[in-house]
Amino acid sequence: MNSVLPIGSTMPQAFRFVGLDVGGTTMKAAVVDDHGRASPSVSLPTHPERGQEAGLETMCETIRRAMTAADVSLEDVAAIGVATPGTMDLKSGYILDPPNLKPWHNVPVRDHIAKVFGKPTAFQNDANAAALGEYWVGAGAGVRSLVMFTLGTGVGGGIIWNGEVIEGEHSHGAELGHMKIEMTNPRLCGCGKRGCLEAYASATAVVKRTEEALSDAKPSVLHPILEEKKLTARAIFDAAKAGDALAARIVDETAAILALGAANLMHVINPEMVVFAGGMVEAGDWFLQQIRRHIPNYAFPVPAERTQIRFAQLGSDAGFIGAAACARQLVRGAFRR
Repeated sequence: MNSVLPIGSTMPQAFRFVGLDVGGTTMKAAVVDDHGRASPSVSLPTHPERGQEAGLETMCETIRRAMTAADVSLEDVAAIGVATPGTMDLKSGYILDPPNLKPWHNVPVRDHIAKVFGKPTAFQNDANAAALGEYWVGAGAGVRSLVMFTLGTGVGGGIIWNGEVIEGEHSHGAELGHMKIEMTNPRLCGCGKRGCLEAYASATAVVKRTEEALSDAKPSVLHPILEEKKLTARAIFDAAKAGDALAARIVDETAAILALGAANLMHVINPEMVVFAGGMVEAGDWFLQQIRRHIPNYAFPVPAERTQIRFAQLGSDAGFIGAAACARQLVRGAFRR
């Protein structure tokens, strides 16, 4: 996690931090105290099509509104954390060429925020930040190491080891959605490569795999939904719960794929906990139990038995809480347990 500490900045006696989570559609921010408790959050539309200068100003305005909502002044804030998607250079504090923030290019996020507010500013990948948020006050509260898979349009990831985010030497650590899980007849991923976990287990991939299966399947409750062009991952999971055989097969295969991804990380770093976050966790404990059931098929017995497998707890708040956690680390250091 990289930072800028402006010369002459002062620290308030009661530590508070602003966390900002920048998404392709909205920006969300809140003031978070030293114990991870968040004030009411605020959101503004991102409108990336308006350009990066407008985007930087929207970031600043979201931060200002978060402080207003929390009834705190800038003097009450110890540091600011910003989490963004896309390719980035964490050491320099730049977003490079983010696919879902086009036409932004080489955006000096960290330095801009630090200059505007005169506060120590942390900059982090959004999935890494969300993982740190869950580690701090979410599903991982109390553990020393955590791996998180974020299941949405794509598959994001974060790895926290003894309170530190694993960023990697070139800012591309913990890209869990792009580990290779199939190379015999690999699917094409949105990243342009083949065989990635994301190409099989994201919400987008679950829908695509279902569409392919429905093309020559026996009657399914999903056929009319497909014809109406309303097929979603939620509809597929609901159909599986209701007993539809094809949907149940797709969901079970997805659980097995995610278990394989988790087992790969168990064998590489042996974390204390694996967490799944994102829209698909709304399927509930039933889906989590399916993932757990497949873990022994891929992992060594000891990690299969001892690694905790859980769903995230913070929902969409994880990003700004994690961004605030990054800010907190500038002042407090890593979370040592």
